[in-house]
Amino acid sequence: MQELIHQGQLTGYKGAVVGTGSSGLAATRLLCALGASVRLLDVKEPSDEVRSLCTELGVDLQVGPHSAKQFKDRDIVVLSPGVQLSKLRKYMKTVPDRKIVSELELASWFTVAPIIAVTGTNGKTTTTRLISRMLEFSGRKVFTGGNIGTPLSEYLLSGQKADALVLEVSSFQLSTCRSFKPQVGLLLNISENHLDYHADMEEYFEAKLSMFRRQTDRDLAIFPLELREAIEKRVDLKAKRVYFVPSQRFDAPHLPGAHNKANLEAAWLAARAFGVTEHVAQRAVKDFKPDPNRLEVVAEKNGLLFVNDSKATTIAAVAAALQAFDRPIRLLVGGKFKGGDLGALVPLFENRVLSVCGFGASREIFEQAWEGKIPMHWEKTMEPAVARLVSEASKGDVILLSPGTSSFDLYKNYEARGEDFRRLVEAM
Repeated sequence: MQELIHQGQLTGYKGAVVGTGSSGLAATRLLCALGASVRLLDVKEPSDEVRSLCTELGVDLQVGPHSAKQFKDRDIVVLSPGVQLSKLRKYMKTVPDRKIVSELELASWFTVAPIIAVTGTNGKTTTTRLISRMLEFSGRKVFTGGNIGTPLSEYLLSGQKADALVLEVSSFQLSTCRSFKPQVGLLLNISENHLDYHADMEEYFEAKLSMFRRQTDRDLAIFPLELREAIEKRVDLKAKRVYFVPSQRFDAPHLPGAHNKANLEAAWLAARAFGVTEHVAQRAVKDFKPDPNRLEVVAEKNGLLFVNDSKATTIAAVAAALQAFDRPIRLLVGGKFKGGDLGALVPLFENRVLSVCGFGASREIFEQAWEGKIPMHWEKTMEPAVARLVSEASKGDVILLSPGTSSFDLYKNYEARGEDFRRLVEAM
């Protein structure tokens, strides 16, 4: 909280922050507020706003290829999410691991409010917002952020005083955390993801589990029942544990599918630790709508339902989307493939998916997995792909954008991909 920060607390310290995204800028501002001198690094040319901020704060902004000189005299190095430590190791041979942290770790050193941390492959944002809503309906003041929305450093700088901090945390952030420990930790699920970043699934899983290793017997760990054996083989847990399965406990009409039944149950178990009753939780979720790009109903036109699930960047997320509808599906896929077994989706096609149209990158990967198993076409961009599926569709079909990939072949992020889908639908 704000009372843990005072000017000059890190006077004499020299920090380096890698990355000029929202997380990197938040860490820069926090270090400056604490009195440290900061060097901000990025290989890409930053915006004019970033340059203005650096001038205002007296930050040493360095743009271009990294070098050992940039890190040699630094007391702390903060890596933005997505910046791979393995690629910077050769420049940071003189920097001990304990001095390399994420923005999440840095900010957590100065917080006193209890933390609920949500991680997993899919459903993190929806579950994080569900927990916050349940707590707010019980009368608590909540900060919601982390890997979504607002970095934790911004909460500290704002001077807010929350009763609880509800944070979405990613494997990128957790990979460089050594002391971050939530009072309530929640792992939703685990499936192949970010294998273009992590060495293998074991490293990815270990990053997710790392925060639970640091919990004490006063803390709570919440896991899916299906992972109980895998988790207890890997981690000697000191925290109290509870395992969840999808349930029919809550009526939430805007959260279709078994995966959302699991998200709802997990969210309530986390909120229950703060005294939220089932009755209050039901009031909170009755009219809850997930963020855009998560099984978002865009429109129903001429009997066709258009659904934007651009956030589905993994195979498991696509599987969840396919199982969320009881209507025939025309599926849009494609983009920068991050790994996973596409063949595992084939059994879900039967009596469910009528045709697939891909667009953008990874054509050869999808065709190798699905050719001959489902009617399939490929286009260079989304617009002709949508048009093809609409021309094939019959009244009652769902046109579902659930790509199973990252968006970086054609779009700057999954939000831009989802917005393009909305634009195409609205223009019909």
